[in-house]
Amino acid sequence: SVDCSFSRGVCDWKQDADDDFDWNPADRDRGDGYYMAVPAFVGHKNDLGRLKLLLTDLKPKSSYCLIFSYRLAGEKVGKLRVFLANKKTAPVWEENKGKDEKWRTGKIEIFQGAETTNRVTFESERGKGKTGEIGVDNVILISGLCPED
Repeated sequence: SVDCSFSRGVCDWKQDADDDFDWNPADRDRGDGYYMAVPAFVGHKNDLGRLKLLLTDLKPKSSYCLIFSYRLAGEKVGKLRVFLANKKTAPVWEENKGKDEKWRTGKIEIFQGAETTNRVTFESERGKGKTGEIGVDNVILISGLCPED
């Protein structure tokens, strides 16, 4: 498995230059490192911020599972979507409200065909809310199918 977490991961993360705002590091409550977040007050409604994970060493014709922690905290905070580079139009994962402020786990299957996925994009869309944040943490890529809960 490959650790892509932000404080000590080995992965290549890039801010998108063509979006409306950047994701920023935020300290974890426990004090061990940080996660990436978009506070609710950044930008205007429907503005987008994209954080890209560049994947260079995925083998063709194999499958991977991307596991990550996420949180949507605050009323009408917005949407979090995940896109794979070879499926440009539709998100492969989307969440638009948190029941509470707890961290949850997201899982995405990445099937490598003849074309390999070389990028995963986490996109935050600004909502109407003024408080809270959208956060992503503990991004891990494992070989094979995603485990059942």
